[in-house]
Amino acid sequence: MAEIRRIRIKPPSEKAAEVNRLVTPGDTITSDSDYMRGHGTYFEDTKLLASVAGVVETVNKLIHVNPLKTRYNGEVGDVIIGRIVEVAQNRWKLDTNSRLNSVLMLSSVNLPGGELRRRSAKDELNMRKYLQEGDLVSAEVQSVYGDGSLSLHTRNLKYGKLGQGMLVKVSPMVVKRSKTHMHNLSCGASIILGNNGYIWISPIVNQQEDIHSGGFIQNLEPVPMEDREVIVRLRNCILGLASQNVMLFDTCILYTYESSMRYTITELLVPEKMENVVEWTLQRLEQEGAV
Repeated sequence: MAEIRRIRIKPPSEKAAEVNRLVTPGDTITSDSDYMRGHGTYFEDTKLLASVAGVVETVNKLIHVNPLKTRYNGEVGDVIIGRIVEVAQNRWKLDTNSRLNSVLMLSSVNLPGGELRRRSAKDELNMRKYLQEGDLVSAEVQSVYGDGSLSLHTRNLKYGKLGQGMLVKVSPMVVKRSKTHMHNLSCGASIILGNNGYIWISPIVNQQEDIHSGGFIQNLEPVPMEDREVIVRLRNCILGLASQNVMLFDTCILYTYESSMRYTITELLVPEKMENVVEWTLQRLEQEGAV
């Protein structure tokens, strides 16, 4: 009599991981031993479990969990906003919402006047005149060191010291990656969507002023009341979108601003009314196919 071989068929839930599924710490992602463990996961009793709360993603046979709340992990070419925390030898150190402070070398900035020349000892002595502790800077990620810290540069004149405006902090996960992160909105304000979750809102800047300043200009003129109201309304809209985990990009923010005009700036602080504004925005984006 021929030997009967029993073949165990795995149920679908065990055979493959569900991509884009929301998990919490301890949840089983898959029982299939063919998958490899990535960030945010661990093995226990042949099961792959989540170690953080987030969204399951797979790359071929590699499974990892993108946490909903995390520090910024930089990539080359990212546009970021940072705050100077230390002036060291030949470099500035910045808080960029990442695990380690980022570095901006003296050789990686445009000097006042936009000069391209070798940096001298005199330039090093004048570093605190260019940027000092507490200054906000827009920059681009030039490289990533082995320990995960970032090297920045501001050689392009669109980067540099930031003047009058408001800094808004959100999770880096809700900032949508796009070709352009600097926008002049039709509502009368300029925004910089930093990939690191730091967003800068300011009156619209005349970039011609920065050509002869090398990105170190800081306009301290009083901001008119009309511009301040626009900035504060945008701030409330951005925080409302981030609280609903809606991806932030220029069209979405502008539509939210327009939808919020039904309420006063103070009324936008009420969670129920802000939820209405976000819902109207999502409906409009869906109708226009922008999501």
